[in-house]
Amino acid sequence: MYEYITGKLTEVAPAYAVVEAAGIGYFINISLQTYSEIENSENVTLYLHYIVREDAQILYGFATKAERELFRLLIGVSGVGGNTARMIQSTYSPSELRNIIGTGNAVLLKNVKGLGLKTAQKIIVELSGKMVDLKADEKVAGRDTVVNSESYDEALSALIMLGFQKGASEKVLKKIFKESPELRVEEVIRIALKQL
Repeated sequence: MYEYITGKLTEVAPAYAVVEAAGIGYFINISLQTYSEIENSENVTLYLHYIVREDAQILYGFATKAERELFRLLIGVSGVGGNTARMIQSTYSPSELRNIIGTGNAVLLKNVKGLGLKTAQKIIVELSGKMVDLKADEKVAGRDTVVNSESYDEALSALIMLGFQKGASEKVLKKIFKESPELRVEEVIRIALKQL
């Protein structure tokens, strides 16, 4: 139904963005991959995927068409919903995911919160031939972010919004920030997702 939205980025967090277009603010669920692309932008274009359920209407937004296509492939697998697909894309970059599926590494894929071994195996079986079609449409941002309490709070807030317990998240984040204080927020969250 919706192809993309272009507008002013009025609010952004690692799990969502609010984009104002024609005077309306749209709440859009995003992955860490998209967050890293748009976090310092004033105006953005996000490629959308619209899901209508009995109890909700949800917009998912992506910085690139390739990321959206990957999302659509993931939710096409029985047992994988929008939030699980977003969690997978937040945990692994598209190239990492292509590698995991290409090598059939279900054990590594099941490290994603809420993903069991059977579903991970199903994803690998169903997507193994389709991943080759996706282009590597990734841009690596070369920005450095000074780690401070704001970065820690932002990472913690994102993990809690993604469904992790506060205590466990705090423990993992403190360890990551201690070992690698130079990491950007989205990188910290990606590492934390693999450890939680």
